[in-house]
Amino acid sequence: QLQLVESGGGSVRPGGSLRLSCTAPGFSLDYWNIHWFRQAPGKEREGVACINLRNGGTDYRDSVKGRFTISREDASDAVYLQMNSLKPEDTAAYYCAAEWGSYSDPCTVAGGEERYDYYGQGTQVTVAS
Repeated sequence: QLQLVESGGGSVRPGGSLRLSCTAPGFSLDYWNIHWFRQAPGKEREGVACINLRNGGTDYRDSVKGRFTISREDASDAVYLQMNSLKPEDTAAYYCAAEWGSYSDPCTVAGGEERYDYYGQGTQVTVAS
């Protein structure tokens, strides 16, 4: 069974940066769409970014476009979420999730969590001055 492990969360000041990582020890992520979603206390879960690892396509929610970048490093088989120019409203627990992908279908941040086959335990990101 695929187990996803997130790391890289922490506390930063507004304008700062963090890089989250998502790995699946012992498994290859080659055929999956990897999603990052977040949930803040009292708020609904929301998709942040995703990458289709079959074709490299990506998608982002509007509020993070130009600030966040999702990528995959082949050497470590990790998926990263580079977060720059962080804002207090980015504060949330961040989770990575795996959705079985296909080459022709793009991943999308829109849609419910029923798409996710696996997800991790999350990592906390706090942006505050």
